[in-house]
Amino acid sequence: MPIPVRLIVPAIGLNRPLIPLGLNRDHTIQVPASFGAVGWFKPGPEPGEKGGAVILGHVDSRSGPGAFYRLRALRRGDIIRIQPRTGRQLRFVVTGSRAFPKRRFPTRLVYRKTGGPTLRLVTCDGRFDGRTGHYVDNYIVFASLVARR
Repeated sequence: MPIPVRLIVPAIGLNRPLIPLGLNRDHTIQVPASFGAVGWFKPGPEPGEKGGAVILGHVDSRSGPGAFYRLRALRRGDIIRIQPRTGRQLRFVVTGSRAFPKRRFPTRLVYRKTGGPTLRLVTCDGRFDGRTGHYVDNYIVFASLVARR
């Protein structure tokens, strides 16, 4: 598969470059260093490959909204487009979304094998815990491939 380079979500006015992400030393998934960036989990499936491709972005920062600030506004049927470096654009449709407590992150649901190409857009959600400096929940949007343009 060609390398994904851009995420476009017209319903929420999102059009950002995609950066590759890996694992931290403690084996947790990396998040983008910049609050305005979005990244795809490179060790997993690439967008368009069979399986769940995971894309991560921040909801906000002390200085304002992050790349995924409006993720909660996505609805079933909204379109998510991935632009690869070469080749045709991939078009996904939102099939659902849900908040999950971080302490019970749905690892099997997010990373499970799927019958076809799917996306999982992941950000922080819920109450902000000032003691830890993190949100207590994650918000995940699920989408399935509908076309290659």
